[in-house]
Amino acid sequence: MLLRNVVPVSFNYQDLITLFNNTFGDRFNTVLIAGEDEPVYLPADVQNRQHRIEFAHGFYASALHEIAHWLVAGEQRRLLVDYGYWYEPDGRDAKLQAEFEKVEITPQAIEWVLAASCGFKFDVSVDNLGGISIDRLSFKHKVHNRVMGYLKDGLSERAMLLINAFQDFYHTPVLSPELFNYQGLGTADANNIGTAHE
Repeated sequence: MLLRNVVPVSFNYQDLITLFNNTFGDRFNTVLIAGEDEPVYLPADVQNRQHRIEFAHGFYASALHEIAHWLVAGEQRRLLVDYGYWYEPDGRDAKLQAEFEKVEITPQAIEWVLAASCGFKFDVSVDNLGGISIDRLSFKHKVHNRVMGYLKDGLSERAMLLINAFQDFYHTPVLSPELFNYQGLGTADANNIGTAHE
């Protein structure tokens, strides 16, 4: 049977730019920009009257990740370059990697919700190619637990404004736990991994 008029969803970062800028450009004086290099958040200054979220190399997933960090940052943090946080590059030892993952649970949980709102496949990023052994599945369980907490307790007003814009544009379903199933999910309960609000 030949199927007609079936248009596959394409994920163009320009759509994210348009949706984000239409939602927040005026209200929060903030725009999303495809950067040429590493991602960075730059507050407004003398040369640029708007705050800028620059994501890496035109990557759709990078845009979602950087948006998530902006959604986590409070008003004062949004006045600082990269929200005033440090970034430890590749080559982190086990202790630094654990610290990195601890602070990444929340933004990656929000990123996962944003991705689901677009119908885009998400996977966690441990962002360390330095050779230490990393338990990606354990980290994914923790991120998933935070997502479940958001589905139960709700997200911020800013997050919901963007989620609604994404769902309207991509015609995605209402967010539900079933949208966040993944291979290995059943092992989270067996290993007693965290709670939704850890």
